Amino acid sequence: MAEIATQHSRTVELERLALVPSDPTAVLAAGSKTFRFASFFLAPDRRADAALLYRFCRHVDDVADESEDAEAARAGLARLTDELTGRVPARPLIAETLTLFRRRDIDVRYALELIVGVASDLETVRVRDDAELVRYAYRVAGTVGLMMCGVLGVKDPEALAHAVDLGVGMQITNICRDVAEDARLGRVYLPATRLRATGISATPDGVATSREGVQVVVLDLLSLADRYYTSGEEGLRFIPTRARLAILVAARLYRAIGVVLRRRHGDALAGRTVVPFAGKVLFSMLALLSFPGLSRRRLSHRPALHQAIAGWPGADSRARSG
Repeated sequence: MAEIATQHSRTVELERLALVPSDPTAVLAAGSKTFRFASFFLAPDRRADAALLYRFCRHVDDVADESEDAEAARAGLARLTDELTGRVPARPLIAETLTLFRRRDIDVRYALELIVGVASDLETVRVRDDAELVRYAYRVAGTVGLMMCGVLGVKDPEALAHAVDLGVGMQITNICRDVAEDARLGRVYLPATRLRATGISATPDGVATSREGVQVVVLDLLSLADRYYTSGEEGLRFIPTRARLAILVAARLYRAIGVVLRRRHGDALAGRTVVPFAGKVLFSMLALLSFPGLSRRRLSHRPALHQAIAGWPGADSRARSG
């Protein structure tokens, strides 16, 4: 009975959060430490919009993670989709988000793709290969980069592909960091093709009991993430100067997780990898030192990075699917 009561209270709380007008600053203060740290570099109006977007994205995650069961989660995500597309009236949080989208000229398709990605976590999570990994990372993180372009006042459409890449790099880093936690939840995001190449079964038990093989896969995926980070940073020149610094700091702090994980030889099963506060200060200072050179980069986006998501909203229009 206690478990049923707890599940009911979670459902009620999710409904309450959707019905109550947002206090974005408070939500941000209780949420992502990295996002909060980087947000100090944003102008106040942009910070408020970024916090509202964060609350929306957090709510999408909570609907999936905190609902009483998978069926309720799917129903909750379907309702969010209906609200975003106007099929049913939008509750206050979603109405505020739609107002933000209109004011900042953000394509609602990005939010819909985010919901598709989050919904995929309700199924048995197995990732076939690198292409499927990139598609998942696009949906749950690249789309956030696309929405942030509007929040930050980015006008050049060429910036969108780079924004996707920054999100993809961050998500691959998260996956590498959370291997053990995901395995305990029955999820395997490491590509099966890479796992099998090192003799590992693409199952939670296979991953959890194959430390050395997982280290190899994690180190390789961190190298893959670096290619997307590099492309993401090449697109920072499109962001207004003050906001550019905020995103650079956030990117470097996420990338620092990979640096720390590399120092542990990719041992993602040894416990959660964190960057201590002193490390965050150091990487932020290094970001500041490299900041002047960002505006001088003029490299074009590499379409091959988007081969797996060719034709998707915000992807490089020159990309061709394999």
